[in-house]
Amino acid sequence: MGKYYTNPLSIKEIGDPFVLKAKDGMYYCYATSAIDGFKVWYSKNLVDWKEYGYCLKADEKFWGYQDFWAPEVVEFKDMYYMFYTCRWKKNNSLRIGLAISKSPLGPFEDYFNGPMFDLEYAAIDAHVFFDDDGKKYMYFSRDCSENIIDGKHESHIYGVELTDDLLNLKGEPKLLLKPEQEWELKSGPEWLWNEGPFVIKRSGIYYLMYSANFYASRDYSVGYATSDKPLGPFTKYEKNPILYSNNELISGPGHHSVTISPDGTEMFLVYHIHTYPENPSGNRQVCIDRMEFDKEGNIFVIGPTMTPQRMPSC
Repeated sequence: MGKYYTNPLSIKEIGDPFVLKAKDGMYYCYATSAIDGFKVWYSKNLVDWKEYGYCLKADEKFWGYQDFWAPEVVEFKDMYYMFYTCRWKKNNSLRIGLAISKSPLGPFEDYFNGPMFDLEYAAIDAHVFFDDDGKKYMYFSRDCSENIIDGKHESHIYGVELTDDLLNLKGEPKLLLKPEQEWELKSGPEWLWNEGPFVIKRSGIYYLMYSANFYASRDYSVGYATSDKPLGPFTKYEKNPILYSNNELISGPGHHSVTISPDGTEMFLVYHIHTYPENPSGNRQVCIDRMEFDKEGNIFVIGPTMTPQRMPSC
């Protein structure tokens, strides 16, 4: 193993990468990766990945039948909980599901044999956050396919507290973010997006990171908003976006997760870019770049890069 890596990494033909650093010290990457479920990859160093194969595979009895998107996995009470999106056979609408496994490699078994909850609208991109006071929260996107505001299809980000067992919502989800900054309107005017939420906490501040614009466009990018409370109100960073296409070879960097280096000293943003920047589509590949905070507590990303970078923990 050398001391440098270069983006993109070896995980190809995916979208929406989520990396879990598990208690066994290994990294596991889950992503939008199959028409009938999800695949998983594993790594010791966050750079060199091996494909394991399916960790969840739907059969004809499964409650959802297509659009298996954006899986995220958390460790909880010696089990692994996968929150994911798929399209419900019952009404052809997108919903969030929950599957559980004893291993981060799966197999994950659906817990409810149906959506985790039904708010009577399309919901995608579930992200679960454990606060340091023991409370748990879910953030998700109310999908633009069924959310029409003044004639515009808009994806909005919501948040809600979860029960302690992670199985149910506590109360009604709260609207946290909607597309309104200038950089978020490039795919408009009829279709607008705030999606792919991911939350981190630092010095008592909640950073709600997200992606905006159409996923199959060069303008897909990452921004964030801050609050002193987990369910807001949130204020968007005035210098958004913090990750965006900065040259002709990089298109649509977004739908990210955040993880830490093997030695725990560095943060990395894990995200996808379009495999063919001249023809953006659902064919995407994984990149990682360092993420830091400046003196004022603002997030910045050293990327997107396609030149040699120091290996994590080097």
